[in-house]
Amino acid sequence: MHEHLSRLCAIATRHADAPNWQTAIPRLSLYMGDGPTPPISGLFEPKVCIVLQGAKQIVIGDQVLRYDPATCFVASVDLPVSGCIIEASAARPYIGLSLDLDPVIIASLLPDVAGRAEAETQAFAVGPVTPEFLDPWVRLLALLDTPEDIGVLAPMVEREILYRLLRGPQGALLRQAARTDSRLYQIRAAIGWIRDHYDAPLSIEALAGRAGMSLASFHRHFKAATAMSPLQYQKTLRLQQARLLLAADKDAARAAYAVGYESASQFSREYARMFGLPPGRDAARLRQTGLGEAIAMAV
Repeated sequence: MHEHLSRLCAIATRHADAPNWQTAIPRLSLYMGDGPTPPISGLFEPKVCIVLQGAKQIVIGDQVLRYDPATCFVASVDLPVSGCIIEASAARPYIGLSLDLDPVIIASLLPDVAGRAEAETQAFAVGPVTPEFLDPWVRLLALLDTPEDIGVLAPMVEREILYRLLRGPQGALLRQAARTDSRLYQIRAAIGWIRDHYDAPLSIEALAGRAGMSLASFHRHFKAATAMSPLQYQKTLRLQQARLLLAADKDAARAAYAVGYESASQFSREYARMFGLPPGRDAARLRQTGLGEAIAMAV
């Protein structure tokens, strides 16, 4: 496995031209950092993340997860997260890759990986990587050396990566999210509604009805999938979006009302509880340190 990681680091270092870079390969992004970073909030769309060097920590709801070159992170639904690099230096920078998950490819692979009935699972996990899993990543990233081959070869290698993922320890959460008869699939639909209407009043009863569940069942399965209640999920999205607006020089009251708050004082309390400073002071810090740009890229 060390050989695979060394090859991946060499290719990534050769091609990276920005700390956060969307490569020429569809859905594949490259991240680099020469030191630990403060927590940066953003919305993770379904993706798989691997670390080639260094380590990262993310917080989802009430769970704290760490991943490094021995592990990978997988999410099968949209998740508001707070993440930071925790191991990196100028001599050994953090290097990470993420691949956005294509639901069409995953659905096409399900007949080849379907097994017996599976227990319901949460929508994210950190698990071990293997040489067999890293091998197609090497071939995918190496296509940056021959960009004329990307259009033909990248889809085949991406399909292999997703096949390995579906067959591995984290495969259950992807299979559950893709199966239309699973609870996780129903929760994913509810998450999509909250994401698209985060600034609107939230009726849990209506959302449970959309998911085809009783109120108690909906609460239980939503929390199991996301480590948050529906209201916590919506509040996190609202505050993350408000922070983006503040970083772009919008005042606190306008940001509060733009994301759906009716009380500026409630917004200030909840914002300070999440980000450690009141909105105005945090906005000044973001603009002074340049973290506003980092937050925008994280989203």
